[in-house]
Amino acid sequence: MKGKILFEVVSPQRLVVSEEVDEVTAPGVEGEFGVLPGHIPFITTLKIGEIMYRRGASRRYMAVTWGFAEVLPDKVTILCESAELADEIDIARAVAERERAEAQLRRMGVADKDYWKVKGSLDKAITEVVVYGKKT
Repeated sequence: MKGKILFEVVSPQRLVVSEEVDEVTAPGVEGEFGVLPGHIPFITTLKIGEIMYRRGASRRYMAVTWGFAEVLPDKVTILCESAELADEIDIARAVAERERAEAQLRRMGVADKDYWKVKGSLDKAITEVVVYGKKT
């Protein structure tokens, strides 16, 4: 495993990924961050967004919803609310969810009690559509 990172993504439903990789990028709440082997340890929270991981020239993508990342010099662990690999995304569902959330938000104001819940649904759907477009 020299020069590699053990990359694991765990959701409440399943172990999504567990493999040795060369690089990981993830959506931290303070901004996107990248990890290479030997990175300094840290823990951060994640927002809705895209994760990319690379092994050699092969890149894979997934959509994640909220969570935490623990980065160690030889391991990255993501614990998240949900995660879908690009080739697992139901694009028809994601597009329908995006359209539904956009329509709801047009009728709401920021003070509406459900505004941020619907905004999160929109962000998730948009991320899924983008990630789906990167499937291999």
